[in-house]
Amino acid sequence: QVQLVESGGGSVQAGGSLRLSCVAPVNVVSTYCMGWFRQSPEKEREAVAIYDNDIYTATYVDSVKGRFTISHDNAENTLYLQMNGLKPEDAGMYYCAAVFRCPFMWHQPQKWNVWGQGTQVTVSS
Repeated sequence: QVQLVESGGGSVQAGGSLRLSCVAPVNVVSTYCMGWFRQSPEKEREAVAIYDNDIYTATYVDSVKGRFTISHDNAENTLYLQMNGLKPEDAGMYYCAAVFRCPFMWHQPQKWNVWGQGTQVTVSS
């Protein structure tokens, strides 16, 4: 059973930065398709960014392009999400997710089968 453990959430003012971490079992970060999703009380769970280990490519949703960066450290078995220029609409519970191969409809949460417990991000205006 693959387990993912997120950390790094917190409260920041608009314009601030946070770096989220997701620790996974050995080889998961380097071989699975890895992603970050978020969910707020007002919205359904939505994709933020993914990293496709088959083609070594990161993909972002339009709302975070240029502000967020997904990366990974294979030696540390850790996936990161660097979030800069945070906005109040970025607030929510952030989840790390994994699936063996990146699905065509990668932005749909139901296509992913491994989830962490989430880490909370609060952004004040």
